[in-house]
Amino acid sequence: MRFDLMTLFPEMCERVLGESILGRAQKKGAVEVYTHQIRDYTLNKQKQVDDYPYGGGMGMVMYAQPIADCFRAVCRQAGTRPHLVYMSPQGGVLTQRKALELSRRPNICVLCGHYEGVDERVLDALVDEQISIGDYVLTGGELPALVLIDCVARLVPGVLSDDVCFTEESHFSGLLEYPQYTRPAVWEGREVPEVLLTGHHANIQKWRREQSLLRTLRCRPDMLEGAELSGKERAFLEECRREREAEEAVPPAGTDGEEAPGESGPAGRLGGGAGGGAGKTGGEKGGAKDGAAGGRED
Repeated sequence: MRFDLMTLFPEMCERVLGESILGRAQKKGAVEVYTHQIRDYTLNKQKQVDDYPYGGGMGMVMYAQPIADCFRAVCRQAGTRPHLVYMSPQGGVLTQRKALELSRRPNICVLCGHYEGVDERVLDALVDEQISIGDYVLTGGELPALVLIDCVARLVPGVLSDDVCFTEESHFSGLLEYPQYTRPAVWEGREVPEVLLTGHHANIQKWRREQSLLRTLRCRPDMLEGAELSGKERAFLEECRREREAEEAVPPAGTDGEEAPGESGPAGRLGGGAGGGAGKTGGEKGGAKDGAAGGRED
């Protein structure tokens, strides 16, 4: 798969794209990444790429001409017209499903805006799709573009060692990923869930699935509406909800001498994340590993 990135800051992007998994993927030919300096396509001696907006207002707007000429050069170099994406707050928010869809394309070109954005006419003429990475503001489209390329490229065959590397991650299956642990088995009094030490693969898979359900229910219950769940899994979640409601109705420990709730059972695991650890019950840790990345870009 080929990625082309049109930007005013190619060196910044190249440094990131040449590191770690993406750097190795390029070396072995799984993906190709090319950056293009928009400023090289200006027609003025000053290499100016922007001007004041018609109608007045704050900031500067990027010219249509150098962007269009840069894209035409990309098309010639690639030998085809890439799918052109503009990183914009007006676009749909990037999701794992969108990344998977884009990963099936042979060539994607990403346009990075800056200042107050770009002349609307070049968007109307050339851009196929606008994408945002969240509801907040950044100084330019470079960081969102890097997020998009990283998110899409890792789904391309040959970039990761095995498809399981991403099919079991948060969002791919419609659920958040289960908790992960490594050595030592006991760290500062906190134990790895016993089931993970047994080597019993069926039980481990069952535990991981339940933990994914619990973590999603606790952190992102909205995702459960679109998740593909079996009847048993829906019953399991309903039991967890009922137990949590029952525990919330019990006064906190110390008010009447009762023990604090949330120490065992499905709902106990659900509430156990606040402490950030897990005992032999397999208690859920707080927060998803794959934190949501996003940004509004101008």
